[in-house]
Amino acid sequence: MKLLPPRRFSPLNRRLTHGLDEKHETLERHSLALTLGILVTVAIGGIVEIAPLFYLENTIEKVEGMRPYTPLELAGRNVYIREGCYVCHSQMVRPLRDEVERYGHYSLAAESMYDHPFQWGSKRTGPDLARVGGKYSDAWHVDHLKDPQSMVPESVMPPYAFLADNKLHYETIGDHLKALRFEGVPYTDEMIENAKADLIAQADPDADYDAQDALVARYEEAAGREGSVRIADYDGNPDKVTELDALVAYLQMVGTLVDFSTYEADDLDNRR
Repeated sequence: MKLLPPRRFSPLNRRLTHGLDEKHETLERHSLALTLGILVTVAIGGIVEIAPLFYLENTIEKVEGMRPYTPLELAGRNVYIREGCYVCHSQMVRPLRDEVERYGHYSLAAESMYDHPFQWGSKRTGPDLARVGGKYSDAWHVDHLKDPQSMVPESVMPPYAFLADNKLHYETIGDHLKALRFEGVPYTDEMIENAKADLIAQADPDADYDAQDALVARYEEAAGREGSVRIADYDGNPDKVTELDALVAYLQMVGTLVDFSTYEADDLDNRR
């Protein structure tokens, strides 16, 4: 095997290299100069990262269909958080082929824009739930939550049958909407004033039809499209509104607000 001759530097390259070495040694030997150099470098990087945020109106793309949670869905989300469901389930489909093929369209930033706190999660003991809405029937969710192994034999999920017995306490749901509006969620005065009535209307298909129509009109107007609000007796018990009603309502909504048949990922507005 023929060996290559040692690399030779031209006199000009040697002079440039020697000059750079001298400057580097100057920084290494003078801690104050090194500190100032670090501060200047970090300041320039910080300005490049932060300055655009002062003139960008929004860093999240606007996606048709996104709306605030209805009072019942919000109550169900509270149950979801209280029971620690986010510890075993993520709500973030990454833009990787295996995840998209298994769960569906990758998650958009806009889908979490009204989440306080967000539920992306960091561990998947169970499957990702970002696209679980509408995947199973209400009855499936009820049976699965009461006895997970009856639906998925290999599941390690504990039973949550007690949710069917727990009456949903929604006396302060209007205050919760008001607090979220302070965080930037666009709840209107009308939504806040009718929060209790809207919660009852969504959980009881036989409730006052005028109340149901008002609920649908309020939240579908916020969504900008029809079909984003579903009314049902989620737990199958018409006698009372339970925590199971609320949790199933929340799960059936997750991942359904954006109509991905019309979403254009390559649109310039969505490529920021």
